Amino acid sequence: MESLIINGAKRLDGKIKVHGSKNSSLPILASSLLSGGECVIHNCPELSDVKAACDILNYLGCKVKRDGDTLIIDSSTVTRFDIPESLMHEMRSSIVFLGSILSRMNKAELYTPGGCEIGLRPIDLHISSLRALGAVIEEKSGRLSCSVDGNFKGCNITLAFPSVGATENIIIAAAVSDGITNIFNPAREPEITDTIGFLNACGAKIKINREGTITVCGVKKLHGCEYTVIPDRITASTYLSAVAAAGGDVLVENIITAHIKSVISVFEQMGCILDVSDDSVRIRKKGKLRSVKSIRTMPYPGFPTDAQAPVMVALCLAEGTSVVVENIFESRFKHVPALIRMGADIKTEGRAAVVTGVSELYGAKVNASDLRGGGALTVAALAANGESIVTGLHHIDRGYENIEKNLKLIGADIRRGNYDEGKRKRQTKRSE
Repeated sequence: MESLIINGAKRLDGKIKVHGSKNSSLPILASSLLSGGECVIHNCPELSDVKAACDILNYLGCKVKRDGDTLIIDSSTVTRFDIPESLMHEMRSSIVFLGSILSRMNKAELYTPGGCEIGLRPIDLHISSLRALGAVIEEKSGRLSCSVDGNFKGCNITLAFPSVGATENIIIAAAVSDGITNIFNPAREPEITDTIGFLNACGAKIKINREGTITVCGVKKLHGCEYTVIPDRITASTYLSAVAAAGGDVLVENIITAHIKSVISVFEQMGCILDVSDDSVRIRKKGKLRSVKSIRTMPYPGFPTDAQAPVMVALCLAEGTSVVVENIFESRFKHVPALIRMGADIKTEGRAAVVTGVSELYGAKVNASDLRGGGALTVAALAANGESIVTGLHHIDRGYENIEKNLKLIGADIRRGNYDEGKRKRQTKRSE
């Protein structure tokens, strides 16, 4: 079984660079379908979720090439309008292709998406919004049969919840439409702004208004462009969590610090020393961490749900008691039993977790059941005394590019290997 084998309690020092945003790359790749030409997308990370999106583009008839961190997509050759169930189930955000396929092909055959089991991610907002724009959508046994007569028609859409995915689907679908679409109560995450930036570079006319609404003025067609994806703010938050938990002095580079203000604030409250510039954070941990009264996950610019699990690990080693309230997903504490196995003192009830700091964590064999939980277990293993085996790497690889290679750069004793192989080596050392 492929695993991360980590010898923890090692001080982390040096520099580490953050890769491009997963949560920007996926809607941007879906949006590239609308260009009808060649799009050159820089800073696009090598992640299994990104590969899944590229597999979908290839299946639809696009030509996709990778050159380092650049993806070159030619969507002039699109021939299909369906996505097989197997491809849809490879990532949770695959539903973002619905708006782009419908807009490009006037029909779409999709299935409900798969991915991490972190709770319900209903697609009703996607469906109701696209119906408002003119789509006819039939649902049966997890299959979506969709069509639109000509172009989408602009309208006013008010979201009951600022869903990131639904906001993306509306923006993409409305980009090439008849009329004007106004989105009220949209998601405001940086990844939304990045998707808008890409579409505007392709010739769309989309703006975010002062009051937070989004206005999409439909255009007749888009064209190819060259674009650079923003850095991944959740990866940056995970690296900061690792230093806070394990100790050290690390410069985290290639980030937009304005995107993680709420996370930086928590580390400051914990007593970490942070030197913050526009595109980097130097974090130093000296002495014992302090507990934080409460963290509540909220839509942007609030504390991000994706950063909750890695940051919780640092709270496990802080003096005092912290409370974490998860307001976005109802099953976002699946990492907690594994942390308890490593010595953490955490009690959960519903959407709240009470974290009482302990003096140390201990190495153990733990399994990642979702992407950000896997990031948290990796952080815990870096801080723990002894050896840890982290399995479930297919989850971690969805959102962290070469995590073991990057962490080695700042002094982590970590490698990717076969757990049985590692077990045999440990038994040999004991017998000697």
